[in-house]
Amino acid sequence: MPRKISALAPAWWDYTTLDAGLIADAAKLTPAAMLRLSRPGFKVVFYDTLEDFYCAEALEYISAWQQATPDNPAGICGPIGPTEQLPLVARIANAIGLKLHDAHFWGMDEWVIDGDSVPVTHPLSFERCDREACFNRLDRRLVMPDVNLHFPAADTRAYRRSWAAGVRCVVMQGGQGDIKHWAFNDPLPRRGAHQHAPPAPADYRQLTTRVVDLHPVTVAQNARTSGGGNVSLVPTQAVTVGPVETWQAEKVSIWHAGHHDNPFGQRLTTLMIAQRLIDTAVPMSLLGDHPNVQFNFYRGGLGTCAIEMH
Repeated sequence: MPRKISALAPAWWDYTTLDAGLIADAAKLTPAAMLRLSRPGFKVVFYDTLEDFYCAEALEYISAWQQATPDNPAGICGPIGPTEQLPLVARIANAIGLKLHDAHFWGMDEWVIDGDSVPVTHPLSFERCDREACFNRLDRRLVMPDVNLHFPAADTRAYRRSWAAGVRCVVMQGGQGDIKHWAFNDPLPRRGAHQHAPPAPADYRQLTTRVVDLHPVTVAQNARTSGGGNVSLVPTQAVTVGPVETWQAEKVSIWHAGHHDNPFGQRLTTLMIAQRLIDTAVPMSLLGDHPNVQFNFYRGGLGTCAIEMH
């Protein structure tokens, strides 16, 4: 039976092309049922306050960097959404005097315009956000060498080499977008070999850091979360860390504050990963095959999928 056409963007794959039964099962999940979906290799964690949520997220940076030594450099791959943890990371590192000389950081993605990654002066630059919210706030005696900061660029060669240089990625953090991506691993357009079915999971897993075309929902979301709704401000391409690099991370930790995806989306990917229902129309579901994934939820952002008119 042919797959449904997307209700969001007919020229693309996305979660609206899934079986209606799976959609209904996800919408019915209560918070208690979501917690019970934890299994070996996939853990669901709730936080009762935003303070606890973002503090725990910041502490993942600290814990990863504390493991770095001259003989065993280590680091973290971090997101832009969420960003609220970033000033906390700098504050904690400064407070405990954590020397970061052997620590590393990988950015997840960056915008691309006309084939080039945007400069750090661009108002939406992810590197700019990381530097201003975290790295520029570190005590100069503690700060990691600039060579240990790895930001992706449209020419991906240097960034990809950094993943093959013998540095442990202790954890890759991420958020989840409306289109159910981590980083900018969006569903693919519905064309060519993928006209009638999305790519096979094994094929999607082979994607490395690359320049991608963004699903229209992703463009609209970034306008909503970062640009005051000004869609014309948001580029339609980005460079993003790929599944190949993701599977080099010892742990993938996804943070759901309820701001970047809605109650239904949070439930859908939790169910698909827990039950290993892998479908590349929902890229986040590929993490069902990663050996160590944790979903972190702010309880107040879980909401419900009940019909409520406004």
